[in-house]
Amino acid sequence: MASEELAQKLQRRLQLEESGAEGDGGAAPAPAPAPSGGEEERGSLTGSAGAELSAKLARRHDINEGAAQPRLAAVFNPYTEFKEFSRRQIKDMERMFRLYDSGRDGYIDLMELKLMMEKLGAPQTHLGLKNMIKEVDEDFDGKLSFREFLLIFHKAAAGELEEDSGLLTLAKLSEIDVSIEGVKGAKNFFEAKVQALSSASKFEAEIKAEQDERKREEEERKHRRAAFRELKSAFTQ
Repeated sequence: MASEELAQKLQRRLQLEESGAEGDGGAAPAPAPAPSGGEEERGSLTGSAGAELSAKLARRHDINEGAAQPRLAAVFNPYTEFKEFSRRQIKDMERMFRLYDSGRDGYIDLMELKLMMEKLGAPQTHLGLKNMIKEVDEDFDGKLSFREFLLIFHKAAAGELEEDSGLLTLAKLSEIDVSIEGVKGAKNFFEAKVQALSSASKFEAEIKAEQDERKREEEERKHRRAAFRELKSAFTQ
């Protein structure tokens, strides 16, 4: 409320100065009158305004006057910004994000994060949930955007999260099977993910070995039947 009032007063003062300059034309400036009570108040308000607010007001004025162009918001592309993840991984993360974005507003707020952690089997305290959001909340709005959600997995894979971090727990439970991690004793998210992929590759190799073994046994049976037919034919002649 105070910033709006200050902006109105600064705008009014600027208009008064511009109208005074137009009225004077090319004449020499007249001596400045003694400041009245209202002018002193405006001066004190202007002096107390922060540099950041003054810069924003000046830029807004330049944009209104056509002297500056508004900044265009950068378009977020997860595939180019988070190149360490495959398209499939990002799609999986997006699917999970949408699943818990029950409000369908493009954000996961504190209550939705609370539900997520409960569903993952790792409920957090109210303070713990706030700290989780704070770790990746770049715009300080108290909730998680999709980009901030991806930052969780980026930081987890890069080893930038503490072992007792709720975000690391979220990344582990949502990306890999807890039973795999418990059996293998993975030290962190990245190692556990590599072990999960290794287990999957081993499983596929075992299936292929069984298929090859069945083919070999079938070939042997064919050879035995052919040999038996030849032997039987020899006796019947």
